[in-house]
Parts: sequence; structure tokens; C-alpha cells
Amino acid sequence: MELLISNLALGFSVALSFENLMFALLGCVIGTAIGVLPGIGPVATISLLLPITFGQPATTAIIMLAGIYYGAQYGGSTTSILLNLPGEVSSVVTTLEGYKMARKGRAGAALATAAIGSFFAGTVSTLLVAASGPVLTKVALSFGPADYFSLMLLGLIISAVLAQGSVLKAIGMVVLGVGLGLVGTDVQTGQQRFTFGIPELSDGIGFVSIAMGMFGIAEIILNLERPESRNVLSSKVGSLFLTKEEWKRATPSVLRGTVLGSLLGILPGGGASLAAFGSYMMERRVSKFRHEFGTGAIEGVAGPEAANNAAAQTSFIPLLTLGIPANAVMALMVGALIIQGIQPGPRMVEAQPDLFWGLIASMWVGNLMLLVINLPMIGVWVKLLQVPYKYLYPSILIFCSIGVYSINNNVFDVYQTLLFGIFGYLCSKLRLEPAPMLIGFVLGPMMEEHLRRAMLLSRGDPYVFIDYQTRPISTVLLAISAVALISMLLPSIRKGKDKALAE
Repeated sequence: MELLISNLALGFSVALSFENLMFALLGCVIGTAIGVLPGIGPVATISLLLPITFGQPATTAIIMLAGIYYGAQYGGSTTSILLNLPGEVSSVVTTLEGYKMARKGRAGAALATAAIGSFFAGTVSTLLVAASGPVLTKVALSFGPADYFSLMLLGLIISAVLAQGSVLKAIGMVVLGVGLGLVGTDVQTGQQRFTFGIPELSDGIGFVSIAMGMFGIAEIILNLERPESRNVLSSKVGSLFLTKEEWKRATPSVLRGTVLGSLLGILPGGGASLAAFGSYMMERRVSKFRHEFGTGAIEGVAGPEAANNAAAQTSFIPLLTLGIPANAVMALMVGALIIQGIQPGPRMVEAQPDLFWGLIASMWVGNLMLLVINLPMIGVWVKLLQVPYKYLYPSILIFCSIGVYSINNNVFDVYQTLLFGIFGYLCSKLRLEPAPMLIGFVLGPMMEEHLRRAMLLSRGDPYVFIDYQTRPISTVLLAISAVALISMLLPSIRKGKDKALAE
């Protein structure tokens, strides 16, 4: 306990420095703004802002990017409640009850419920990150190369299992991401692979180019082809104070959402969206007022909003302790750390204590900032909703191009980003999720490195991965991966058999 307190004291000394405080505030404001503005999202925004992190210290850059992520979870509720239009995927559920509350004149109460629930969940889940981080780090230090390979394989499989749409398409995107991650020069042999004689690919495909293209540029193209319709609620927001009855109903939902979101956020491929949907379904089952769902039940706002913010915070646990990204945003965080020359994983606590504990402390600071930013400034966010997208996207494209070019001062990176932008647009049309591909791109080179190490240490014996006596962790992880893969493919196999029998 004393060690935890001393570590948190170190974290707050880092987080409360003027520079980190300002960048945490900047991240929270940007996160809230992109959460409010429909059609942008934290993944696209963080990928667009990666170039500006190069000139900043690693701790400052990660604090800002983290603020954007959990800030978007706060801001997304504003559009969901006032416009019936989710600014962020995890806020889709909030539209079901939040907008109905607004139509009944309780928009202020819905916004206050979302902000207070998010603040409480963020505070509790950050405490969970602080408490569990060092424990999991000690466990992870016992991992060998075979264990790490099996863990990363499990992460890829679960990211495909939890992806929306076709399972086979998700697996295909994971494999494509791993393949793209292997482009460049082989570290051990020095041989170039998959470069097709293009010198610029000798160092591999740029992480910023693929992230910015697949999420940033592709999202802009998709937004331009959609008809823009934003009918902001014409009536007054109303009082932000909840009645005694609303407090009584919302409090248990916030507690349940916090617990569920904290657990689901840790799962690879889970994150805020899964937590929000899961919380809403749970509230519909356990609430005493389930008959009010669909007409403006406050439980349908309190639970999901607490869950998505809790999940946003706890998704940092596998990133900081194991170096495994739980979702697309965490994959971007891994990329940002690697760009800064930091390898995320269990040794980061010892090697980079300022970054580890500074980031955790900044989450508390950021949650307090977001509470202040969101409630008193609702009028500002409502005005921001009225800005037409046609005035936003040109500046985004210009900033994007300058940012990509400034990394290596090479126009090839701009062309590469544009190419991935077109590919990302085509993937959206074909209902191919880019998130599994990005996770595969990040984990692919790491998997290869640990696979080679494991094979060298075992002198080429492949049984090192499934030998329960010497590597029990690897064996268990591979067994879980197999079960997850079978459970994922089984419905498709049964469907195919039923179709064949019907014919």
C-alpha cells in the first residue's frame, strides 16, 4: 500500500507539471470536441495528430492522446442526447433513452447523468489500473518468448471474434495486417522482403500513414458522401440537477456499468462500444423500471455512459502491462510509444516509471477536467454542432498532409497515406473492419520476434509452445485461442451444413 501511494505521488508530480497539465487539458478539449462532432471519432483524430507528438516528450504526448480517447467518450453523449446522433460509436446506445429524455424536457438531467456517471466510472477504473498494473507487470515478467507469442496470438483471435460483421472477413483483415507489418528489412538477416524494389519501403510501411489513411482519410470520404442532417434540439436544455427519484434510479446503474465496463475494457477487441451495449442490455433485464425503456429511462443513460468510460480507462491495462493493444485506439498508442523509442510491456514500469505513473495520475486529472468542461460549457458544444462539415474537412486534409510529410520530409508518405485512405474507404464499402488489421499490423512484427526467439531457444522444437510442464502459460493461452476460434467458426459451419441439407 505504501509503495502504491509513493508511486501515485510520483505520478501526480509528473501529471501536475505545467506542460503535462496543459496538454492533458488540450487532449480533453479536443476529445470532447471530436466526440461532439459526429463522424470523426477518436481513432481518426489520434491518427491525424500522431505527427505532432514527435516534438513532445513521450509522457506529454501519451497524456494528450489518452485525454482525446476518454474525452471522446464524454463528448459523444452530447450529440446522442441533443441530436439523436451519436458522435462516437460507444454513444449509440445513449441515443435510445437520452434523446427521449430530451424530448420530455429532461435534456439537462440526461447530460448531467452522463457526465457524473462517466466521472465516477473513470475515477474508479483508474484506481483499478493503478492497483492492478504493478501486479500484472510482475506476472508478465515471468513470460518467456513462447508465452508472449501465444498471448499475442490470443489477442489477434479475440480481436477477430469481437469484431462486427463476418468472422472470416475479420480474420482476413488480421492476416493482412500481420502481412503489412512484415514489410521491410529482416532484422536478423538484413534481407529486404515484400518491398518490390521500392527503396522507401525498406524501413517498412509507416505506422502513421496506415493509421491516418485507414481511419482519417477514409472517414472523411465516407462523411462527404453522407447527407448531412443536424437538427439540434430547439427547446432549452433545462436544469442540470437531478430529482431525488432520478438519483435513486441512476446510482445503481452507474455502479453496475462501472463494474461491467472495467471488466470488458481489459479484453482484447472489447473496449468502450462493447461495454456500452452490454450495460444497456443488462439494465433492460435488471431494472425495476424496464417498462420505461424506449420512452426515456434514465438507467439507459447512466449505465452505458459509466460503462464506456470505465472501459476506456481499463483498456490501458493490457497496453501498459503486457504491451498488447485491446482495441484500435490502444494500437495507435503502441505506435506512438514505439515512435518515441519506448517498447510497451512489463518492463516499462521499471524503465519508464514517470510515463507509467504519470499517465495513470493524468487520468484522474483528466476526468476532473472533463467534468468541468462538459457541464458548464454545454452551450458552446451545442454551437459547435451547427458547424457544417464542408467547412471542417478541408482544414483536416491540409493538416493531415502537412503532418504526414513532416515525419520524413518525403512526399512518398503522403501518397502512401492517400492509398491507404482509398483502401480504407473500399473496406468500409465491403464491410471489412480496419481495426483488426491495425492490431495485426502492430502485433505482427512482435509475434515474429518472439516466435524466432522461442524457436532459437528450443533449437527448432515447435513443441515448446504446447509443452505444459515447461511452458504452462503458453499451453493455456493456446488452448483458450483454440476454443475461441472454434466457437467463432462453429456457427458458420453449422449454417453451411444446414444449407447443404436443405438443398
